[in-house]
Amino acid sequence: MPSTHAIAGLITRLHDPHYARWAAQIRATGGCRQPIHLRGHVHHLDPATGRRLHSYTTATEPDGVLRVPCKTRRASRCPACAETYRADTYQLIRAGLVGGKGVPETVTGHPCLFVTLTAPSFGLVHTRREKNGKVLPCHARRDAATCPHGRVMSCTARHGTDETCLGEPLCPDCYDYAGSVLFNALSPELWRRFTLALRRNVAKAAGLTVRELREQAVVSFAKVAEYQRRGVVHFHAVIRLDGPDGPASTPPAWASADVLADAVRHAVSAVTVTAPAAADEPARVLRWGTQLDVRPITLDGELTDQAVAGYIAKYATKAAECVGTLDRRVSPLDDLAALPLREHARRLIAECLRLGALDELADLRLAHWAHMLGFRGHFSTKSRHYSTTLGDIRAERADYMRDEAVSTGRLPLFDEDTVLVVSHWEYAGQGYSLGDAVLAAALTGRSLPASPVPEEVHDASV
Repeated sequence: MPSTHAIAGLITRLHDPHYARWAAQIRATGGCRQPIHLRGHVHHLDPATGRRLHSYTTATEPDGVLRVPCKTRRASRCPACAETYRADTYQLIRAGLVGGKGVPETVTGHPCLFVTLTAPSFGLVHTRREKNGKVLPCHARRDAATCPHGRVMSCTARHGTDETCLGEPLCPDCYDYAGSVLFNALSPELWRRFTLALRRNVAKAAGLTVRELREQAVVSFAKVAEYQRRGVVHFHAVIRLDGPDGPASTPPAWASADVLADAVRHAVSAVTVTAPAAADEPARVLRWGTQLDVRPITLDGELTDQAVAGYIAKYATKAAECVGTLDRRVSPLDDLAALPLREHARRLIAECLRLGALDELADLRLAHWAHMLGFRGHFSTKSRHYSTTLGDIRAERADYMRDEAVSTGRLPLFDEDTVLVVSHWEYAGQGYSLGDAVLAAALTGRSLPASPVPEEVHDASV
């Protein structure tokens, strides 16, 4: 039930003469949970005469601001904007599998694999295992040893999918928390070395040098990071062999899915990255886990282009929420014991803060990325030749919206490439008041929490 304060704000907004325009702004954000408030203007001028062709100012908008989507990729922060990001990522990935968005349909004939690179073990954790549709015991051991901390390293429970213990160590005191956060921090470098080794192995299989390989074939990829419940990342990747000019060129005759799969396996086993010694922490050589999944992508069957694109796009909107951490940065001054964290996540964050204070590990910025359990890389990346870009997809959407505005008379018709655009924008707040949140939820059909709008205005002119 809305509070008295919220109801008063709701009534005030409904009686505002600009309510219809306010409602139009809210609908235009697509149900954004935390829309950005902008204050400013845009002028389109004829560069030859200086004549003003069109002007827009927020002075005539409700509350003197324009509300625009926050455009976050995180579903935990804004499901509506994250859904847009997910859909864009889906189109980007699928275009590299079946064509479209500037990629020719002949790309379906190129060797293409779906690869999952995992992290090594840092200690036994509770897990749910299945075989032939039957749930197996977690870690059943007849002669289970007792760890130095007095815990029996065995679990005979058949865990459900939503049990909170999943991902938790059987013995937290035995678990290698330092190794876990260091792997997360260095996994982007491990991925970079994997891509280099992959190209070398493909070239070796073809009897070529890496330089000669560039004249015959290109290795293209798109990947996304996913957190496991135990708090380490692993990578899902689409890896494809193209001709020398990318997806528009035919790969050479020797290029096959088997050649690519063998090169992936050799590269995964060969690459390592070393975490330097620091204080009482020894130097560590980190490598990929032994669980490697390499499967061809097909147009029908279980692993289709749609299934792969949907899988990667889903994880592009997620972060470390499944581990039980926070969706914001953690300050070294925060009281970890008072934060709403799973105990496993709490210890991972504490380890990030501890290691982050060591000079030898300062470059890893572990304290800055403690809420991400040490991972500081981009969640989704792609090589240049894989397919289109998110920027191109967003530009296409912007062009569509502009054409719609012209066709409905909300914007005059002129060539933006031949006019001078002068704009000035300021950040004026974010989110909803209590009353506005209730109204916005009714307009969009989404639960939209109220959030304070800052009084101060930060200059963001362009």
